Amino acid sequence: MRRSINVGGVRHINPIPAASRIGNMVMSSVISGKDPASGKLPETIEAQCANMFGHVRAIIEAAGGTPNDIIKMTVWLKDQSRREALNAEWVKMFPDPASVPARHALPHLGEGNALVLCEFTAILAST
Repeated sequence: MRRSINVGGVRHINPIPAASRIGNMVMSSVISGKDPASGKLPETIEAQCANMFGHVRAIIEAAGGTPNDIIKMTVWLKDQSRREALNAEWVKMFPDPASVPARHALPHLGEGNALVLCEFTAILAST
């Protein structure tokens, strides 16, 4: 049975949830770096990355898991040369180099002010 996961401060324009869970599997929708209070995108990639990873944590916890349950993240960067901002937040969320999810970083070709976006797949330790 599928369950929609919604989190305050993480809203989509389209009628979709922040994530969806079936059994012990969770897949997110696209997650941006919008400020959870104002709903606006900060100007810097550093702030957008910090917000994005905060949203990832909130979503996985609302689904009943932790960041340790994330098996893969896909990230889209407006400027591929700005990975240092992404990597700084990545290491904060996944500090153990022996236990990090797979990651695929792609160019973000969309319009708008989003400098970074992501989605994740998680397999929860317990159902």
